Amino acid sequence: MEDLIRPIYQERASHRNTLGILLIEKKLNNSAITDTFDVVLLVIVKDVDSPVFSKHYTTKGQKAALHVVSEEKLNEWLLFGSNRKVIDWVLNGKVLFDRNEYVRQLRNRMLEFPEEARRLKMGVEFAKLIRRYTDGKVFLETNQLLDAYNHVIHALHHLARLAVIEKGFYPEVTVWNQVKQIDAQIYKLYEELVGSDEPLEKRLELLFLASEFLIHSRIPSGSAHLLNVLKRREEAWSIGEMIAHPELEVYSVDLVIMLEYLVDKHVLTTEEMPTKGQNVYHRYYKIANR
Repeated sequence: MEDLIRPIYQERASHRNTLGILLIEKKLNNSAITDTFDVVLLVIVKDVDSPVFSKHYTTKGQKAALHVVSEEKLNEWLLFGSNRKVIDWVLNGKVLFDRNEYVRQLRNRMLEFPEEARRLKMGVEFAKLIRRYTDGKVFLETNQLLDAYNHVIHALHHLARLAVIEKGFYPEVTVWNQVKQIDAQIYKLYEELVGSDEPLEKRLELLFLASEFLIHSRIPSGSAHLLNVLKRREEAWSIGEMIAHPELEVYSVDLVIMLEYLVDKHVLTTEEMPTKGQNVYHRYYKIANR
């Protein structure tokens, strides 16, 4: 395997746009971390035609995977948690090449997890949490129990990641191991949902009630980033202005449901602006009590 890997990473290291190369080896108790491959090479590059490029190799019955990832795509994964294995790869992988200490500085940023980055990541998780909770509650009310179960499971995962981020850590693949140490209340809810002998409908009703309280208690941390952007001006914001704002586009399709939740909880208030149509108004948003 070493004879296979060495020329691959040496060739990649010779490219001027390569920022870092990490080696991740399969763990005996967790082969999923490498997608069952014996080794993974993660190559981080500055500029590339495709944000993700992969190749698979085999030698003497062993498998290796090469992933060439743009710096922009890597930062997107770290922000949204859409490829959580990468967090483990970056933090724990063996550094084979590190141009100008790029990987070391990236790890330091992740371990220090600056407040601004935490606020943004908490905002994204909070918006996804509200989406899952709201949609799941509708499914429960219409007696679509399996769909409600699916959404509340996802809601609990977002709640768990939010709790981990609040403590200054990146949520890892084994997020429930982290939560067990950080927030026993959320962990207990998860256990009750998946392990209780109660009928599914009863479990879901109890979970949605308990989740409502826990979500409400996360409003200050979950909305901090959004409110920090909105308070930069006295005037109310239209939804179009928010969607177009570069710091808010990360919320994507979950922004609207988050706004309506914050209006319902009196964190935000709405204003009506006249349109050309009679008795038709634009709906604008601003921070309450401003």
